[in-house]
Amino acid sequence: MTAVLPEVRATADPRRWAGLAVLAASLLVVVMDMTVLNVALPDLTADLQAGAVAQLWIVDVYALVLAGLLVPVAALADRWGRRRMLLAGFVVFAVASLAALAARSPGDVIAVRALLGIGGAMIMPATLSLIRALFPDARERAFALGLWASMAAVGSAVGPIIGGALLNAYSWQAAFLVNVPLMVVAFLAGRVLLPESRSDRPGRIDATGVLLSVGGMAATVYAIKHVGKSGLDPVTVVVLLAGVGLVAVFVRRCLHQPDPMLAVGLFANPVFRSGVLVALVTSTVMISLLFVGAQWLQLVQGWTPLFAGVALLPMAIGGLIGPPLAPALAARVGARNVLVGGLVILAAGLLVLWFLPRPMPYAGVAVALLLAGFGTAALGLASALIMGSAPTHQAGSAAAMEEMSYEVGGVIGIAVLGSLAGIVYRAGLPAGADHAAVESLTGALGTRAEAAALASYADAFGAIGLAGALITLAVAVIVWRQLPADVDVSGGH
Repeated sequence: MTAVLPEVRATADPRRWAGLAVLAASLLVVVMDMTVLNVALPDLTADLQAGAVAQLWIVDVYALVLAGLLVPVAALADRWGRRRMLLAGFVVFAVASLAALAARSPGDVIAVRALLGIGGAMIMPATLSLIRALFPDARERAFALGLWASMAAVGSAVGPIIGGALLNAYSWQAAFLVNVPLMVVAFLAGRVLLPESRSDRPGRIDATGVLLSVGGMAATVYAIKHVGKSGLDPVTVVVLLAGVGLVAVFVRRCLHQPDPMLAVGLFANPVFRSGVLVALVTSTVMISLLFVGAQWLQLVQGWTPLFAGVALLPMAIGGLIGPPLAPALAARVGARNVLVGGLVILAAGLLVLWFLPRPMPYAGVAVALLLAGFGTAALGLASALIMGSAPTHQAGSAAAMEEMSYEVGGVIGIAVLGSLAGIVYRAGLPAGADHAAVESLTGALGTRAEAAALASYADAFGAIGLAGALITLAVAVIVWRQLPADVDVSGGH
């Protein structure tokens, strides 16, 4: 019989570090899968003759499904068992990845991506909830969450490398199939190493709340993505207002329930609020940096996807160093100082891009990526504050809200900062440039506007750095003002 972790424990589980390895590895696979698609999409599109609309849905449906299901799935895991939900998520993720072999049309791939989104929604909050249960000691938990954050950084950087290597040797299906053996190993190891964990006061799951949360989050994410790609139009405005309205009604409903499906009352705690804000802004600037940076490496520098993926490794190196060191440093100089300091380092890395000479030397970009990765120390510590400041019976809600901040932050990064990059890029094109050149840098290659377009895209990359740095510094000021000076890694003070 599987042991069940009680919500209050006198001793730590002896399997906790081996269990953390399973949780971190599963997160690594999920994050890798999100970035591998960026490399596989061109081959996939050519093979299946996917049109522009189909390509958008192939990319977007994962985030829409994941964001919509985070709240009800996390609430269900609190009742059913977080370990059970995680293991079931491994199965769904593996089956969805295997189904890519049978994909014969863009619609098939969209269905595969939607199923992967379901699996991701089952896996990602469960990893955080289980870390909260596995590590009752606040310092150990902070270190464990720092390692967890490192895996997210590594997955983002390693995904394109693995994707490029697979595409060089096999077809685009390999980008999906690589998940299958990894999920099988994670499932088997999880059954052995992870104890069960449930909430002793799970929130209620009501059909109305599920409809409001799923519909509201999916509509909001869809609208923000559409604004980033096509700009504002009446339909998008209506969808955005509807999504925000549904979310607002859901929040109001939760606030008036004694045991809500999502413990939105946690936002009354400035420690929790600060942690979520840091997670949101970090995700926003890092996703936009990866998105625009990968395009710059491939289109401006002319490097292959595999070589461009290798060139992103400085970010992973910084991400491996910063988050695990943050808890020990916080014990010496204070959690608030480390959290804000991490944001400042992240902003410094982004500012390097703005100040680099044109054309940009890769060495300078590598320094920017290294600093940005190191600055994600703030992300690991923010996760510790989020999970530590929430009562143990509300760990599922805290995990769901942290994951939502990552998803929404990534969407905002592509939509808002990606749109800024597009504006700067188009402003640098010569008058009368071809429509294809105005639409994208890819369309400018081989035309008379190519030289100006390449230079303009470098300016757009620098503008992303400046905007991201200003946003990050603004959040650093907010966090400094609202976070108690004596807060520790447990979220208490």
